[in-house]
Amino acid sequence: MELTISTPAILFSTVSLLMIAFTNRFLAIASLIRDLHQKFQSKPDTVYIGQIRNLHTRLQLIRVIQIISVTSLLVSAVCMLVIFGGNQLVARWLFSLALVLQISALAVSVWEISISINALKIELSDMEKELGRRSFELFTLRSRGEKESSS
Repeated sequence: MELTISTPAILFSTVSLLMIAFTNRFLAIASLIRDLHQKFQSKPDTVYIGQIRNLHTRLQLIRVIQIISVTSLLVSAVCMLVIFGGNQLVARWLFSLALVLQISALAVSVWEISISINALKIELSDMEKELGRRSFELFTLRSRGEKESSS
């Protein structure tokens, strides 16, 4: 199989989409961290510790994804130069490396997404606990009211 100069260029659009998506995720996480920081300063609570750890891990993973994606883009560009120079064997190795890097970035993104989902589960469980507590209080108040009215 002979690689043409347009073959590694295919990865450019994929890398660009990954970079845009994870830059947006980074900005969203930065906003969450700022909000969490304000909440923590006004009311230091251990509830925030799990969220802080989660966001810290997600930021690290997004940085890794971006580094891998940019490296894939650079390897693709070098591959194009090598194809232009006529060395097909080296070009194949470089294109293979760029693909492996791309696959790695996607795998790390799946990991980051699963952590994001776990963070949402933590938020939901906190709300469910609060709703359960409030429901119990409401049930208790109703039960007392029924007992008093029957007496």
